[in-house]
Amino acid sequence: MSELFYRNTCSSTNDEITEVLLYPPSNFIGLYTFNQIKGRGQYGNSWASVAEQNLAYTLAIKTSCINHSDFLFNYYTAIAVQNYLANLTEKIVKIKWPNDIIVKNKKVVGILIEKKKINQEHYFIIGIGINILQEKFDEISNAGSLLTQTGEAFNLKEFTENLHLFLIEKFTHIPSDGEILAQFNSNLFKKDEISVFELDKTRQNGIIRNADENGEIWIELEESGLQSFYHKEIKLLY
Repeated sequence: MSELFYRNTCSSTNDEITEVLLYPPSNFIGLYTFNQIKGRGQYGNSWASVAEQNLAYTLAIKTSCINHSDFLFNYYTAIAVQNYLANLTEKIVKIKWPNDIIVKNKKVVGILIEKKKINQEHYFIIGIGINILQEKFDEISNAGSLLTQTGEAFNLKEFTENLHLFLIEKFTHIPSDGEILAQFNSNLFKKDEISVFELDKTRQNGIIRNADENGEIWIELEESGLQSFYHKEIKLLY
């Protein structure tokens, strides 16, 4: 059983979903808006969104439904969103480690996963921000939307309802740890390509080799060889 709720305006869907979780007895509960005022990204960053052009969507899943580590669950969430967009647009869609979604070298989706205890139940709170119809991203050079990157103008409501159903199906049938890791790495942005990274305020070339089950990424750097990094320890410039 799943429920999907809509708000005309919302501060943050990850925050306001706590209100709707008090009522329906469901393993999967979604909340969405096309006008999020105080969106949040990872590590305290904000997620800015133009009203009525983009989607702010949160899916709450009972942690009792998930038998995978937090790292692999994070990877699988990115895989599920990547699959949905790739199927919908028939374009090449990649995952920028750990869980941003890239279409034609532009970030189109940001994902923020939190854990919360609400009404005596433990939940994964999955916040997904998707740029859908926005055409201008003034100061954010690496951002884009489905419209700018594919030329298609999707119906916001239909897009959201289909995404919700798709994710419920994906999270109801989660594959093994090994399969999650294989799928993630097969769709990893810039994998096995020479790229520029910023490490300790210094730029150098390197090649992403793979992401591992511990949430780290392995990069072969031209100056120091193969090393692993956690999120925010190194920055991919693209």
